[in-house]
Amino acid sequence: MSINKKNYFKFSLGLILCLLVRLIPFRAPNIEPILATTMPLSKAYGAFAGFSFAVLSILIYDLITGTLGIQTFFTVLAYGVIGLWSASYFKNRESSSLNYVRFAIMGTLVFDALTGLTVGPLFFHQSFLGSLIGQIPFTMFHLLGNITFAFILSPAIYNFMIRKRKKENVAHINIFNPKII
Repeated sequence: MSINKKNYFKFSLGLILCLLVRLIPFRAPNIEPILATTMPLSKAYGAFAGFSFAVLSILIYDLITGTLGIQTFFTVLAYGVIGLWSASYFKNRESSSLNYVRFAIMGTLVFDALTGLTVGPLFFHQSFLGSLIGQIPFTMFHLLGNITFAFILSPAIYNFMIRKRKKENVAHINIFNPKII
């Protein structure tokens, strides 16, 4: 299923809610629901939606907070890849907490490797070893947050994303076969 007019509201609501969570003061920067929302969204609406949601989540936040910079490019690229990969991963998998947790672990490790081990050494003159050592606690907290959100939020978000579609299918069945009620 692709994003159509009926789904823009849900897509936009996801963006707004993720942004509001990320704007909470004194929140750890690696405890955020972007991946937990990207996974069910890409399963429900496809690769373009997963890619767009992930990219827009980062871009809008960085624009609003005035933190747009070279790290934004790497973060947007990494999350965009994760959004595309998520659609592919969930194409033939069910929307279960276990599947979301599995992807959250893989996606977090790939994301943190792509961003945490490149930006510091390439643009801020960090040593690779310093970047790697600093990345370990960051990734541990990132995994904790993403696993928790994937387990709890992702299945609920998926059910919200497809809820209307299920109701429409039931209505079609009742119209064409009134005996099935």
